[in-house]
Amino acid sequence: MKKILVTGATGMIGAHFVKACKAEGWDVLGIARSSAASRLSGETDDKVIRCDITDRSSLCTIFKKHRFDGVAHFAAQAFNSVSWDQEWYTHQVNTMGTMNLLNCVREYSPDATVLLACSSAEYGLAIPNEGPLKEDRPLRPVSPYGVSKLVTESIGYQYFANYGMKVFLPRLFIHVGTGHPPATAIQNFARQLALIKKGKQAPVMNVGTLTTARDFIDVRDGVAGLMLLQKSTMYGMPVNIATGQAHSIRFVLDTLIEISGLSVEVRQAEGLLRPSDEEVLLGDNSRLRSLGWAPRYDLRETLHEVFDDWMTRV
Repeated sequence: MKKILVTGATGMIGAHFVKACKAEGWDVLGIARSSAASRLSGETDDKVIRCDITDRSSLCTIFKKHRFDGVAHFAAQAFNSVSWDQEWYTHQVNTMGTMNLLNCVREYSPDATVLLACSSAEYGLAIPNEGPLKEDRPLRPVSPYGVSKLVTESIGYQYFANYGMKVFLPRLFIHVGTGHPPATAIQNFARQLALIKKGKQAPVMNVGTLTTARDFIDVRDGVAGLMLLQKSTMYGMPVNIATGQAHSIRFVLDTLIEISGLSVEVRQAEGLLRPSDEEVLLGDNSRLRSLGWAPRYDLRETLHEVFDDWMTRV
């Protein structure tokens, strides 16, 4: 039986990845910060270790006790919006945390495959007529988060090139699913609409920029792609985890309002605006499709599930 370590196991993507690995019959051990303990269920608690990836000694303790066939690294400060206010923390977790993990893998489980969650935010500024972004396109990140993920990917490539480690470098476009905090536009919109629906907020939507466009992918489709990549030999090669279609934030908002059945006023809130923002992020998914991947969920279906999820949460 293969044994895999999953960092960030209680996050949205990490939790779905854990389920996918268990469905394959793998022995899964997860890592989560102590602050994520409230999201642990009794049945999985014994398989999730409280550990902060910025604490190298704690990571080493885990690697000394276990030999892993695979490592999947999702633990991160994962939000563009947060990175503007917590730049130093973002780099501490994403840069140093990744370095700590790769050092432990190299020392204690050098033959393990390593899946590093990289990001579309690495591409940075793009223009609409540039077309789907291919992996060999120059990277120009504009947010602290995007820069930290570029460093994450660079460290991963360094360990692949210098030490022959089996490192996968998936560039994740925006993954959407249930159980996510309201730190992204979709989750924030759905939460506000649920609050309005339940009479807990006035029928006014506070929004940021609505003109940008993103390649949104259902987390289940994204994880299916990651599982295929993990079984391949595309080491050291960035691979877009994307649908190949972009939708504007305005389209997402209008669709969620339609799903909610509400009539609301939309107001732009200065506090939700960023110093700079990519106009469009659309991924070329040719490499992913070459592995036999195809999407199963459309965006409207995903948005419906996210809204229903927030109706149970607020």
